[in-house]
Amino acid sequence: MKLNLLTNCLSSLIVLISCLLLTNCKSYKEQKDELPDHDNKGTIYVSADESFKPVLDEQVQVYESNHSNARIIVSYKPEAECLKDLLVDSVRMVIATRRFNENEREFIADSFKLALKTMTIARDGIAVIVHPQAKDSLFSMQDIRDILQGRFKKNLIPVFDGVKATSTVRFIIDSVLRGDSLTSRAVAARTSEGVIDYVARNPDVIGFIGISWIGNPEDSSQLSFLKKVRVAGIESTDMPGSYVKAYQANIYIKRYPMVRDLNYILKENYKGLGNAFANFMSGEIGQLIFKRAYLAPAQKKFGIRPVRLNE
Repeated sequence: MKLNLLTNCLSSLIVLISCLLLTNCKSYKEQKDELPDHDNKGTIYVSADESFKPVLDEQVQVYESNHSNARIIVSYKPEAECLKDLLVDSVRMVIATRRFNENEREFIADSFKLALKTMTIARDGIAVIVHPQAKDSLFSMQDIRDILQGRFKKNLIPVFDGVKATSTVRFIIDSVLRGDSLTSRAVAARTSEGVIDYVARNPDVIGFIGISWIGNPEDSSQLSFLKKVRVAGIESTDMPGSYVKAYQANIYIKRYPMVRDLNYILKENYKGLGNAFANFMSGEIGQLIFKRAYLAPAQKKFGIRPVRLNE
């Protein structure tokens, strides 16, 4: 009798638990729809390095065309301003050439109770541009350092997309000058396009910009920029006396000496639109977009075929 009673109680308990589980279990679609945003729903704000505006605009355009209810609003800024924006609640992602260091990562974890996710998605080169009538268009890295410090024999004036806070200036100071001072004669333009225009008007200056602004021969706007300026050759890392430009193949194998990473830093503790866009940029289509923009994709391997260029 006691055994039957116990069996009946256990059966009732199992039925009750099953009912509760069935009541509380939701389909993947139902769970997804309850999120504030996901791959095809919602709006997120992204702060991105202005150096990469052309290719990132294309990434967003392609993503939104395939996800009609998703909106990715990108603000293009100097790199340092982008990194500060991770402390802003509304900014979900930063796209820049620098990653957060350990102290910054811990501060974000304490402030927002989440871990940052970061990945290198592409690589580009710092292109050197000169006036179309400039006599010098081939430089060694020692020439570049002399120009940046105001010691070059031809007294060329360097121009950047801002003298402070940009990824280009940080790369020049950290990786080229290695902490030495930049000449006080350096000129600051407001944007990368401003650097191109300034070089086009002044024969005695030399510009430094991300290759994504002038490296794509299939982009009509970039072709118009190339009519205004010349891309200089820099001495190869593997063949002294040979000069190469910041073309895709040279960036892939780091034959070009001024190569930098492009990273996303994601501030999201659920699989929302930020995760979806990050996965898109690091996935097949996003990597192909970087490849077509003549950057070097970092997450997919694509074959490099030798071609002959008429320069």
